[in-house]
Amino acid sequence: MESTLKDIRDGASVLDLDPKATVGGGVEDLYGEDFATEDQLVTPWTVSVASGYSLLRDPRHNKGLAFNEKERDAHYLRGLLPPVLSTQELQERKLMNNIREYQVPLQKYMAMMDLQERNERLFYKLLIDNVEELLPVVYTPTVGEACQKYGSIFRRPQGLYISLKEKGKILEVLKNWPERRIQVIVVTDGERILGLGDLGCQGMGIPVGKLSLYTALGGVRPSACLPITIDVGTNNEKLLANEFYIGLKQRRATGKEYSEFLQEFMSAVKQNYGEKVLIQFEDFANHNAFDLLAKYGTSHLVFNDDIQGTASVVLAGIVSALQLLGGTLADHKFLFLGAGEAGTGIAELIALEMSRQTKCPIEETRKKIWLVDSRGLIVSSRKDSLQHFKKPWAHEHEPVNDLLHAVKVIKPTVLIGSSGVGKAFTKEVIEAMASCNEKPLILALSNPTSQSECTAEEAYTWTQGRAIFASGSPFDPVEYNGKTFVPGQANNAYIFPGLGLGLVISGAIRVHDDMLLAASEALARQVTQENFDKGLIYPRFSNIRKISAHIAANVAAKAYELGLATRLPQPENLVKYAESCMYSPLYRSYR
Repeated sequence: MESTLKDIRDGASVLDLDPKATVGGGVEDLYGEDFATEDQLVTPWTVSVASGYSLLRDPRHNKGLAFNEKERDAHYLRGLLPPVLSTQELQERKLMNNIREYQVPLQKYMAMMDLQERNERLFYKLLIDNVEELLPVVYTPTVGEACQKYGSIFRRPQGLYISLKEKGKILEVLKNWPERRIQVIVVTDGERILGLGDLGCQGMGIPVGKLSLYTALGGVRPSACLPITIDVGTNNEKLLANEFYIGLKQRRATGKEYSEFLQEFMSAVKQNYGEKVLIQFEDFANHNAFDLLAKYGTSHLVFNDDIQGTASVVLAGIVSALQLLGGTLADHKFLFLGAGEAGTGIAELIALEMSRQTKCPIEETRKKIWLVDSRGLIVSSRKDSLQHFKKPWAHEHEPVNDLLHAVKVIKPTVLIGSSGVGKAFTKEVIEAMASCNEKPLILALSNPTSQSECTAEEAYTWTQGRAIFASGSPFDPVEYNGKTFVPGQANNAYIFPGLGLGLVISGAIRVHDDMLLAASEALARQVTQENFDKGLIYPRFSNIRKISAHIAANVAAKAYELGLATRLPQPENLVKYAESCMYSPLYRSYR
């Protein structure tokens, strides 16, 4: 991946640290606040000490009926609450019962967002303790529908909206955010939300959802997270005509205007928050995503989850699947449907890992990987008309117009879908995979569920139960011929929270490909024999905080090894250090 981006940035590497780029500043490490146990008293500071009605309206400090008698006296809460005293555990049970009553996923999403706005710690307690049940609610697939309807369900801003109206004043806008010590920013321009296309300003649901997972799964403090939507307009005619649309009602800015606006944003972020704030680009369109990663990868701590996060989680699944398939990465042949951000990012990381294992040049290992886009198999005869990020995958072969024919002539052992085209893996395609493989590995990665290339049931049924299957969105277990198959989920949430935590705890100032490989290795090591026995190539999400700690430790270790870490000296036990830095959602006692 770095080799492709170096071509775009004229040979510059993330390891070539420019003294001008590595300015002073950075985020002060305030994790000490989370070393406090539940027995220690803390002060509920806002601008002043929160008390009375304002305390009940402050989501960071509000505990609802869990305020004890002493706290009710000390903070003027008498009469503002019913007399009963509750516990956080009882509150959690009540709210989970309420959420389970809803039949519509979007209602569950709105209930969780309402909770986040009134009681932050209880929100994260629910999400952490019920992660497998609530992850599809606060993130994909439900967040896709939430973004489509964001204008109608919008109640209270949960992040920063920076539109073209703020051109020349972005630094001032950033200073309007009440928190000063930001460690992770997730930013989108809303042009390619999941597989749903251009949703403009309504893409804010994605940064909000991602950062909820940074906290719940990776332990990054909520106050250190900042969701941002860059509003440069939208080309979605339905939104432009919708009276409830909350963004700029104009066509998207492009070219120089877009580039200069993003340049101002990136400069303002570094000036306001320092060198060590992680900026995650999310759901930018292909034509901008690669250019932004290439342009700012050598001057900022930037990460693109669609390109790098997806690649890392898929590589981890493939590496663990080798326990079921046999052989090494180099023994297998890969065919992708989709040659955008996700597809080319995954392909590049697979080729990089294969190169590392075999000591062969990456130009050679790429030849094991084939991509199909909307015009058919990417081959050398098409090279002159290809976008720059597709050119490394243009191999010598006769033209092939469709996926089915490509499967028949390439005979891949691994089929990966990142096309955003639902039902693209037809019965004929899956059966062709099964005819040339005893255990075909099929990864239908597109989100949300409606855009998945095939369902788990289709994959297992059409291969007579021989497929090893994982998807981007969750599917229920499948019964086939008396056997229960549990499909895995190649969810980026396995990777980005732990990766982010690793960057934060090491004080890293750049993201390098070796860190992505380190994250993949750590995730693959967490898959147990019990998982393999069920056909799973990913661990259960119920252990995600432990998994994230191991990923963070591996990433931090690589940052120290590459000389990209600034938080010195290096802790002796990085796993324990990562765990100690994780945010706890348990209530605190107030003075």
